[in-house]
Amino acid sequence: MADITTTGPETAQPVAPSRWRAGASRVVEGLISFAVLMLIIEGGLRLFDVQPYVFPTPSAIAVALYDGVTSGIYLNALSVTLTEILGGFAIGSFCGIVLGIAMVQVAWLDRLVYPYVVALQTVPKVAIAPLMIVWFGFGISSKVIIVALTCLFPTLVNTIAGLRAVDSDRIALIKAMCGSRMQLLRYVQLPNALPYIMAGLNTGIVLAVIGAIVGEFVGAKTGIGVLILQANFGLDLASMFAVLVLIAITGVILSFILRQIEIRLCFWSGKATK
Repeated sequence: MADITTTGPETAQPVAPSRWRAGASRVVEGLISFAVLMLIIEGGLRLFDVQPYVFPTPSAIAVALYDGVTSGIYLNALSVTLTEILGGFAIGSFCGIVLGIAMVQVAWLDRLVYPYVVALQTVPKVAIAPLMIVWFGFGISSKVIIVALTCLFPTLVNTIAGLRAVDSDRIALIKAMCGSRMQLLRYVQLPNALPYIMAGLNTGIVLAVIGAIVGEFVGAKTGIGVLILQANFGLDLASMFAVLVLIAITGVILSFILRQIEIRLCFWSGKATK
């Protein structure tokens, strides 16, 4: 009897390390390009003697960021803003997914609710924010509601798109097997919609950061938005840029976390492999 050799394990083992090395190399390349860009900006500002009240140097911004973090001022404000972001994101995303499922399952609900959702999304959140402050006060709750309204639409639209993008042959197969609407939703529509939902959540988390800052601009006792306003009133551009850097880092980290969750949940989908 001829020997049968299996080469599957040997060829599959290098995949994970190579993917990790590719990711690490991209991070290193990004850090190097960022450092080179900062050096060019630093040199250009010093060469042309640009005043700090016009455009601070990257080194001055780094010092302001270090001082704000080590003193605890930035971290305390960030904890408040993160509470608003995560709370509003959870509420808005949950309502968007549930409402999207309901609108696909019930046709008259789609016709009734969708125009109002579009109208709500059309109105700028900076115009709604003062109303939320009046109704719910200067505390965290008003900002959570603003963030929830900001995150609702992208999650809702992506949920509806994913549920409706099911292949007609799969639907026919479930019906041929006398499957119920709940079984169709559970075993066919929701798995198909999961990559779409995760894409909506990735968009929503970025908008959540913007929504929280907008709410704090309109009225808040503390938070990252308040720090920006204070730096603006004091013409402290270095601190202002430092806070902006902190916001950008926060958004990137939150988006990265969601991206990793998407890769693990949607491992079977080509949309989540790259």
